[in-house]
Amino acid sequence: MKASILGASGYGGGELLRLLMQHPDVEIHQCTSERFVGKPVTRAHPNLRKQCAIKFCSAHDLEKTDLLFTALPHTHFMQKFDEFSSLAERIIDLSADFRLNNPEDYKRCYGIHHSRPALLEEFVYGNVELHREEIKSARYISGAGCNATAAILPLYPLFKQGAVDTSLPIVAEAKCGSSEGGNRSSEASHHPERSGSVRSYKPTGHRHIAEMEQELGNPIHFSATSIEMVRGILLTAHLFVKEGTTEKDIWQIYRKEYGQEPFIRIVKEKQGIYRYPEPKILAGTNYCDIGFELSENRLVVISAIDNLMKGAAGQAVHAMNVMCGFEETRGLNFSGLHPV
Repeated sequence: MKASILGASGYGGGELLRLLMQHPDVEIHQCTSERFVGKPVTRAHPNLRKQCAIKFCSAHDLEKTDLLFTALPHTHFMQKFDEFSSLAERIIDLSADFRLNNPEDYKRCYGIHHSRPALLEEFVYGNVELHREEIKSARYISGAGCNATAAILPLYPLFKQGAVDTSLPIVAEAKCGSSEGGNRSSEASHHPERSGSVRSYKPTGHRHIAEMEQELGNPIHFSATSIEMVRGILLTAHLFVKEGTTEKDIWQIYRKEYGQEPFIRIVKEKQGIYRYPEPKILAGTNYCDIGFELSENRLVVISAIDNLMKGAAGQAVHAMNVMCGFEETRGLNFSGLHPV
């Protein structure tokens, strides 16, 4: 199958390239970047030297292909949807343009009027664990946000099985690596400002909250903190479960929902420094590790992902595999490194 990447010079596009180059069922057809037209992709992604000889082209030179990945800045894809949708029968978008079901949420969270609201219902939200059956028959998929994924995956089973006391607030906080901000430099990413910092950059009002509440069906109070880490998200959520819920019940809920999921791991050990999820050992992998601690009715849930993988490119390739009928783990078998 031929696949092209629109907006391939960013971090997400680079991860897509790395994954698809090793995918036995996919041939990379074209990769676009307006900044690097005519330049080898290794100009933006030096880790691919001697592995990839493709050169960047302009979006204006895109040809028809079997599947198109779009990794453009937010709002760009929706504005040119007709142009790009004519190039491929199937599209997987990594931006936020079609993640939300309600067009009013775009005005509230992104400060924009959605230019193509009628198309929102044609996109399937890209968490395979929640929407596998819809993805199998989908033409368009919208990849979930990285912080949203880190919150939705560990909390979804608890809501689905009715374990959460929804009369009390659910509070979550994510510690985030710098690659979440993309590869364009800013004052916040300037090394003297970023190095050594623990910066609360979205204590309230994070855009991904709309995705979390859409998929979980419940309000959630979310904060995001940037830390000195390049890849990864560590999410800690605090909630209360219904009276009488035991640790064994929580185990059974996760086993029921995720026991057969190839990229979900329940991590809960009695000893060792890795007895809870840790993003460091997930760099480059498509895993979401989930752990928990129950004290009376208070439940603390911890999850970790690589934001560029399970939170972006890896999730997109997983969705592609399901959409196209490939083995789900194709191209996603990297197990991470230890030590790093």
